[in-house]
Formats: sequence, C-alpha cells, structure tokens
Amino acid sequence: MIDVKKKLMKQLSDVMPEFEIAIKADIAQKIIALKEQKNAVILGHNYMEPALYLSIPDFTGDSLELCRKAANTDKDIIVFCGVRFMAETAKILNPEKKVLIPSPKAGCSLAESITAADVRELRTQYPGVPIVTYINTYADVKAECDVCCTSGNAAKVVASFGNQPVIFLPDEYLAANVARETGRKIIFPTKIPRAATGQNPGLDYQMIGWQGRCEVHEQFTVEDIDNVRSQFPDVVILAHPECSPEVVDASDFSGSTAEMLAYVRDANAPRYLLLTECSMGDNIAAENPNLEMLRLCSIRCPHMSEITLEDTLRALELEQYEVDVPEHIRKRALASVERMLTIR
Repeated sequence: MIDVKKKLMKQLSDVMPEFEIAIKADIAQKIIALKEQKNAVILGHNYMEPALYLSIPDFTGDSLELCRKAANTDKDIIVFCGVRFMAETAKILNPEKKVLIPSPKAGCSLAESITAADVRELRTQYPGVPIVTYINTYADVKAECDVCCTSGNAAKVVASFGNQPVIFLPDEYLAANVARETGRKIIFPTKIPRAATGQNPGLDYQMIGWQGRCEVHEQFTVEDIDNVRSQFPDVVILAHPECSPEVVDASDFSGSTAEMLAYVRDANAPRYLLLTECSMGDNIAAENPNLEMLRLCSIRCPHMSEITLEDTLRALELEQYEVDVPEHIRKRALASVERMLTIR
C-alpha cells in the first residue's frame, strides 16, 4: 500500500505543518483501506482541497472526465468527492450502484439558479427549440433538457445543432462565452419583457441564455487581472469560462479545469495564475513543483469545501448520505447525459 504520509510530506510540506499532514495522512490511509474492503471507487473533483485531492481518489478531473469514469466503473460503491449535482450524475449513470456524497451540504449556487419548472416554461415560450443544459444542474432539470454539456465540450454541443437556435442553461457567463465562440447572437429572456420573447417572430437570436451564475467565478474582475499584471508582467492568466466575457477577454487562456491543467503542463511560462476555485492552483503546484503558481487566489467554493477527509471516512464507514434519483427522473436525465458523453 502506498505510504500516504511520505507522499503528502513531499508534496505539501511547504504549505502545511508536518503535524497536520500526519493527521490527514492517517485518515487517508484508513479511507484507502476501507475502499478496498468495500469495493468502492473514489472520484475527486479538481476543486478538492490538496490533502484529499492528492491522497484518496482513484480518479481526479473535471465534471466531464469524472462522468466518464463513473459510467465505466465496476465497483459497488461510488464515493463522489464533489458537489451534489456531480453525485447525482453518477447515480443517473449507475442506478444499481450505491452513490455516496461525503457531505449533504455540498450544493451549488449555479444549480440552485434554475428549476425544472423554469425549463418547462422556456419550452412553452420557445416551442421546438432544443435545450442544452450545463452539467452543473440537478437531475430534475437535466430530465427536462435535450442534451447536457460541460465547460469542456459546451461549444461542441451547441455547434452540433448546426444553425438551429438553442436554449443554453443556466450559466449566464458560460452561455455568453459559448455564443461568442460559436458565432451566435444570444438573448436573455429574463432581461426583456415577457411580450418580447418567443412569441415575437421578429426577435433576432441564435441562442437563449439564463441568468444563473457561479458564486465563485462571478467574483473575478478585470481589475484583478490588471493588478496582477502590474506586479507580475510575465504571468500567464487562465480563466474558467464561467467567468465574465470581460475577464475571459483579459486573460491569456480560457477553458475547463481539465483544459487549464493541460495548458499549464504543456506551456513554458515563467508563472501562472488560475482564475477559478483556488484549491485547484494549490493542487497543480503540489503535483508540479517545477511550475510557479501565483498564490493570489483567495476564493474558495463554500460547497466544495464541505467535502473533507474526515467526512469522507465517515461516509464510507457508515455508507451514509446516499444519493438517490427517482427512476422516472433518472431515465429522462440519462438520455441527456448519454448524448453529452458521445460528443467529444
């Protein structure tokens, strides 16, 4: 069995005191033994805090990569170290398996921004227009859409509809960034009078968005970028596409967390700054000590931070906080998720 303490000491000794690393390593060692005993797989999102991210997951990645791993697992139990909509997606793909989330408080502000009833209302306003729904939504919303997407394949999913107009939900900034990337004119019906929506055949649009936002990514500003560049002129700044279009424009690269990671590993820049949940920068720095990551990010997702090693151990020990999706919702959501997984 891997010596977790030795591994974490090597990777985290410059950011955590030795006694804390020892405590975390002991918990991680127990989790690793327990997952073997219970035939469990642990999926860890890129936003997990470093001691967890670097120790217990069998697979790490962004939402799309972890969806694919969940779809192909042969384990009896899936422990999803991420937020609830991610665990729901794993259950949608694996109805016969037990899916656990370490904390029932791990929600998502973006997922909370839209309901299944909202989607049905949009269908009424825009009959026949296909609906693309970001993976950062709950199962009942996925069940109302035609296809899901992640930030990594959103533009490809939208482009797969050709010149046909599409509804894109729920992230306002991601929708605007995808619209620009695919050359589409976007409108937001919540910003215009009801009488001027789909019932008006003269309204000019190729994409319809929604006004949901991620409470982390909406905090980054162009002023933040200007301040960093004034101090570190040679920094390469990477922004998640859930950031505003203005922030994306002011950055050097924009992509999903997996695309950011690949960019940083392949580029040869003197230093980097990631405009996303700040634990990801810590994780990259720990795994790549040769790279200089600016530690200027102070924005943590309050929902992702609910997932801890301690809670993961208890969840696996007690097999608690099981995630379930009603079968009539799961079957409809499955069609949307499976369509997403075919688009690369």
